[in-house]
Amino acid sequence: MQMSKTKSLSLGLQHVLAMYAGAVIVPLIIGAGIGLSNAQLTYLIAIDIMMCGVASILQVWKNKFSGIGLPVVLGCTFTAVGPIIAIGNSYGIESVYGSILVSGLAVVLIARYFSKMIRFFPPVVTGSVVTVIGITLIPVAFNDLAGGQGSENFASPMNLAIGFGTLFVILMIFKFGRGFVKSIAILLGIMIGTGVSAFFGLVDFSAVGESSWFHLPQVFYFGMPEFHLAPILTMILVAVVSLVESTGVYFALGDITDKELGEEDLKRGYRAEGLAILFGGLFNSFPYTTFSQNVGLVQLSGVRSNHIIYIAGGMLILLGLVPKIGALTLAIPTSVLGGAMLAMFGMVISYGIKMLSNVDFEKQENLMIVGISVGMGLGVTAVPELFAALPERISVLTDSGIVMGSLTAIILNIVFNIRKAPAVNAEKASREQHVTG
Repeated sequence: MQMSKTKSLSLGLQHVLAMYAGAVIVPLIIGAGIGLSNAQLTYLIAIDIMMCGVASILQVWKNKFSGIGLPVVLGCTFTAVGPIIAIGNSYGIESVYGSILVSGLAVVLIARYFSKMIRFFPPVVTGSVVTVIGITLIPVAFNDLAGGQGSENFASPMNLAIGFGTLFVILMIFKFGRGFVKSIAILLGIMIGTGVSAFFGLVDFSAVGESSWFHLPQVFYFGMPEFHLAPILTMILVAVVSLVESTGVYFALGDITDKELGEEDLKRGYRAEGLAILFGGLFNSFPYTTFSQNVGLVQLSGVRSNHIIYIAGGMLILLGLVPKIGALTLAIPTSVLGGAMLAMFGMVISYGIKMLSNVDFEKQENLMIVGISVGMGLGVTAVPELFAALPERISVLTDSGIVMGSLTAIILNIVFNIRKAPAVNAEKASREQHVTG
């Protein structure tokens, strides 16, 4: 059935709002970490939002060379935040973008080989990865619900009331809404939460007044890229880790949309991600990867159309070109976004559990894989200083609960399932040979 333009635009806007806070926070953290000026930070935020749109369109557009063809939204990867700050402070911002360019090219080149590793991602791995992603993002939602980490009124009764009130509105709309209204429960919850916040004087429109009306992207805005071995190797590692995370998201969306993914699909998806990283390096934004909060939104809304992602991508490009319009979304209180995030991240966890329902838990090995990988992801998230004494060069692995949980699931599956299979087959063949002999 053909959807009206109003409904399509509303659903596209809902995807934009779902990922906007996560997309904006990365340039804010990196800008503060490497000492960018206000003008540089304004450019960084605008170009990041625009490139999120370009990257999403590249991924949803399925062609012979690239594109997974699923309702995927891409944003800057949180895994790269620490390494980018470290590279920027040690080698300069030009080296940051040199390493991003090389890592993007590396992803495009290794896509065909990485896609052949599909046997390393059975449901016990992908289900664990998606579950870990959802669980480790819950603290982000709660920090925002409380007003944002470091804010003066963190966890104030007003912030908690607005955050949980937004969540309650979303749940009530989802419970009693019908059809289209139910599908945009997140968007309506954010709008109602923002309206109530405005009534109490908690909505700040100052960013709108300070922003310009129009902005054009520039190639190498921060200067010509520089290439140093250590930063390049670091960013390639970040990119490979992002591919592991993205693989879980691909399979989750494939399950939601009833599409079975094969080696060719993964290869095109990885190539699209590599192209997105390349564009990030050219226009001085960031490496891009799949945003899992939008997976929860696809499941929650029940709308699985790629057409909606094209609309969301176009909106993000427009927001990046017109900073004043984009600044309107900055007026949404953090606690409102936190309440909405809690619903979306919760759905990511639920879908991870659903994927795990296809796993044979009669095998103790599978119980161990799920238990240890989820435990590792949650443990690193809850106790981030656990690996603080280790060298900084491996912090890209140890600082992220998502990365640690994902790698644990992959390694344990190899140890317990993949390596075990050849040995079992060899033993069986030996017995048969003995009998026939």
